Amino acid sequence: MLNKKKQLLFEKQAQIAKAIAHPLRIAIVNYLRNGPQCVCDIAEQVGSERSNVSRHLSVMVSAGVLEYRKDGLKVIYKLKTPCILEFFSCVTRVLKQQARDNEKLLKVL
Repeated sequence: MLNKKKQLLFEKQAQIAKAIAHPLRIAIVNYLRNGPQCVCDIAEQVGSERSNVSRHLSVMVSAGVLEYRKDGLKVIYKLKTPCILEFFSCVTRVLKQQARDNEKLLKVL
């Protein structure tokens, strides 16, 4: 049985995972790897309406994945902890391994 501290940690980790568990949010995180960006540039880069992107950004800010600052009329977002990119690198390695495993399976058939 999990102790309360471990359970709380796992719940918080799950909240962060949920906050990034959307293709558009992953695209936003990937775009922000290059540094802070305004909503207008993020929306253009990911090919979505600014209002939709703003909703996704808000979810990630609430989860502590992103932070923002105002610069005049612009709102600039950045990764709060860029180490989140390491998670996506790991996920990509998992996908590559799955592809290799599937390729081996197809050779057997």
